[in-house]
Amino acid sequence: MIQIDLSKIKKVYFVGIGGIGISAVAKMMLQNGTQVGGSDMSKSGITDELEKSGAKIDIGQDFNFIPKETELIIYTTAIEQYDHELMDKIRVSGIPSLSYPESLNVISKNKYTIAVSGTHGKTTTTAMIAKILIDAGKDPTVIVGSLMSDSHSNFIAGKSNIFVVEACEYKRAFLNLNPNILVITNIDADHLDYYKDLDDIKSAFAELKAKLPKDGFLIDDFIDIQLPVDFKLKIPGRHNIANAKAALSVARALNIPDEKSLKSLSEFSGTWRRFEYRGKTKSKTVVYDDYGHHPHEIEATLQGVRELYPSQKIVVIFQPHLYSRTVDHFIEFGKCFKQANDVILLPIFPAREKDPGNINSEMVVEEIKKNGQSAYYGKTFEDVIKKTLELVGKNDVIITMGAGETNKVADALVK
Repeated sequence: MIQIDLSKIKKVYFVGIGGIGISAVAKMMLQNGTQVGGSDMSKSGITDELEKSGAKIDIGQDFNFIPKETELIIYTTAIEQYDHELMDKIRVSGIPSLSYPESLNVISKNKYTIAVSGTHGKTTTTAMIAKILIDAGKDPTVIVGSLMSDSHSNFIAGKSNIFVVEACEYKRAFLNLNPNILVITNIDADHLDYYKDLDDIKSAFAELKAKLPKDGFLIDDFIDIQLPVDFKLKIPGRHNIANAKAALSVARALNIPDEKSLKSLSEFSGTWRRFEYRGKTKSKTVVYDDYGHHPHEIEATLQGVRELYPSQKIVVIFQPHLYSRTVDHFIEFGKCFKQANDVILLPIFPAREKDPGNINSEMVVEEIKKNGQSAYYGKTFEDVIKKTLELVGKNDVIITMGAGETNKVADALVK
């Protein structure tokens, strides 16, 4: 990897600037006074916010967008796999370049890094840790893979040496980090389009563990941590209690008193697209949105929803994410919606993949039905909205789920 001093860079260009992680680095560089430009395939709330902060945004992906005087290119890892022509032009341009994970390596150098990893729960846990540290006056720099409710941002600029970062396992990206404190929330079979199997995933986490210094802290066994009997979170679910225990363990490693940490956790209101309340329909049906796209995440979230709404009808609108993930967890997808009354599926969100032709949402609907549940398929947002409104009434609950565009359905239902 090239050696870069970000403090000396005057002009940087981000390819894929609208991504939830890479945009945090763009925000950081804007705050440091760097001239920032970038491109993405479409406009979004994130690109709008970056433009308001002074970034110049191009829509589309074209090497010719990149100004000749650019001193550094930071690119999303998706470009390496899906736009070889653009990637080749970046490499031969003579302009220094870093992938987003490599940029985190540069940022974290000479900082006390708290890396939060795991198949599920890392976003919420990262945000919980950030809140505890901010409330305790530790003034950390934070990069998280969502928008934190308190700051409405995925980036917090801190003045201390502490860097809190969500560490993604996809393609072993988290190995770019050198953590002083490493949190592993859990390890599950996911990203099997890259990893061979669960053992391969575990080997990546083992490599990350091996990067801890002798005086570092590994936090991967926090289930037995006792919380006060009267402790409550604002967000539901046993999985979030586990996330809170992990965050509390980090606070203890930093000698923050439990009293302060528990107060922060009790006030924690969640993050964007993690069981996020979006409003009500005209008929007073409550609408939530959630990023859950793995069967275990869906099951955990719905268990929490059922805790909050023990007797109400719960209708889930789900958009499978990736053809490969749908194939890899097909049987589990048929079983993970047990706490819902009705499930409506949108077509699979392809993201970085091409349609292999052997898997679709209709097949998932049939698998759900095999398990005795009511399930439907909607080809378009309009179809899904119409069916949803037929199924729900006053005080019922709708939750849109998936890592694709189901949040747009939630917004349409509320409007």
